[in-house]
Amino acid sequence: MKRGFVYLALVLTMTACGVSTQQEIEMGQQYSQQINAQLPIVQDPEINRYINVLGDSIARLTSRTDITDWHFYVVDSKEVNAFAVPGGFVYVNRGLIERAQKMDQLAGVLGHEIGHVVRRHSIKQMQQQQGANIGVTLACVLTSICNNQASQAAIQVGGTALFANFSRKDEAEADEEGVRNVVRAGISPQGIPEMFQILIDERNRNPSAVEGWFATHPLEEDRIADTEKLISTYDPAILRSLTVDSRNFQVFKERVKALPPSPVPRG
Repeated sequence: MKRGFVYLALVLTMTACGVSTQQEIEMGQQYSQQINAQLPIVQDPEINRYINVLGDSIARLTSRTDITDWHFYVVDSKEVNAFAVPGGFVYVNRGLIERAQKMDQLAGVLGHEIGHVVRRHSIKQMQQQQGANIGVTLACVLTSICNNQASQAAIQVGGTALFANFSRKDEAEADEEGVRNVVRAGISPQGIPEMFQILIDERNRNPSAVEGWFATHPLEEDRIADTEKLISTYDPAILRSLTVDSRNFQVFKERVKALPPSPVPRG
């Protein structure tokens, strides 16, 4: 009980004075442990190696030089989704990877989620809430004082995380960061609007297959136009020099597709 009060005191300090980078990383570590304990994380070493190499190639060039250790995970879920939690922990569902046709499309998703971390959107959400609510949220993340039922309600197998519901403004900022992030990494940004179009087309054909993505990522056709407009500001010669696809990505995608069927989500 005393430990719980100590952490609650820390929570109040964090909400009053802001969240430092170290606190953000520690929060992300604790929350990631909860996620990894409840979601079916792919354990295949080659799949994990590829997603981390690709993710690191993008994340290490962002303005968040204060985060030196990024972590990327593949969730064994057929639902189409991706999300990030504070401190540099990024998750992408198997269902989304299987729908990506080229490397730049998956890289664009990673660049977007990295963008949420770069802009500290999760932290800003928390700071905009009522202080008491922030205290409960952070106490649950930083300690084990929440019961298992509450923790399970906060994390769903479909990929919806506690901090995953961003505003349209946040999504637009993450799109902008995503374009910049992949270009810095030498990857074509065209995969971002292309992936948006793939998801919109699938929503029109089979809405239930992508409902998790659209629940946490407000997406309409105007986001395609907005990202294409941003891409058009780059020198065409530079855009032509950027990587669109790779043999390694196609091998990675085939390895993901060859995994046993995804487990049935827990009720």
